[in-house]
Amino acid sequence: MRFGINSFLFVSPFVTASSSLFKQFVKWGFDTVEIPVEDPSHIDPAAVKAAADKAGIKIGSICACMGPGRDLRGSAADQKTASDYVRTLIDQAVIMGCPSIIGPIYSVVGLIGAHDDATQKKHFDLVVKNLKPLAKYAESKGVTLCIEPLNRFETDFLNTCDKGLKLIKAVGSKAVKLHLDTFHMNIEEKNQAAAILKAGKNLAHFHACGCDRGTPGNDHIDWKPIVAALKKIGYKGDVVIESFTTDVKVIARAAAIWRKMEPTRNEIATKGVVNMRKFFGKKK
Repeated sequence: MRFGINSFLFVSPFVTASSSLFKQFVKWGFDTVEIPVEDPSHIDPAAVKAAADKAGIKIGSICACMGPGRDLRGSAADQKTASDYVRTLIDQAVIMGCPSIIGPIYSVVGLIGAHDDATQKKHFDLVVKNLKPLAKYAESKGVTLCIEPLNRFETDFLNTCDKGLKLIKAVGSKAVKLHLDTFHMNIEEKNQAAAILKAGKNLAHFHACGCDRGTPGNDHIDWKPIVAALKKIGYKGDVVIESFTTDVKVIARAAAIWRKMEPTRNEIATKGVVNMRKFFGKKK
């Protein structure tokens, strides 16, 4: 198991020059970095890989940023744009030696509405239809697509572990797995540990977030049963801190961060990784 940090805590968008952050991440005790690629043209994947190698950190995951126009259940144009975007991320992942594309790889974030059963089925079928060729492409490249349920305020499509497992089963590819996040689960799941146990071998990525998007371990979330559940299912993937602050304005607005969660964003990273290593009994 490796501990990672999502670069959204420090920068948006991530560009090639943002790789200068890697050395600090290593000093703080992180094994991996998660890079949100808002636009594939923002980075030279070979240069980012070289910077990571030099710093001594692995690029553990690419975070798919499903912004406007990227929607696997949207218009024909949006479906194509989203599919092309994910394919490009897969190609970049190969160059960077990155095993996973993670996030809400199904729909533009923020699309919500009280859809009837027929509309929900139509959306589900469209996502499955579009994910199948992407899964086949990812499988051919040795990359895993990790699908993340979000809370009800960020999407109406996929909110729970159960729905995520249903989507994975419908796609039917070993290259499509589940991605769970303690922030979203805190809102949507009756019991986080139970959801992890239900995910079992399908869980391939995990986000460690405070209930307020702050430091994991500095809030009310009970990590004992969460850690026990992850160990019970034999989880070997990354545990990545994905927290946001008011410092990065674009992300703060998108994630509805209107106040400081911690005194400094550095503390979210430094205290967070210490907490994670303590909870999991892993020394650096």
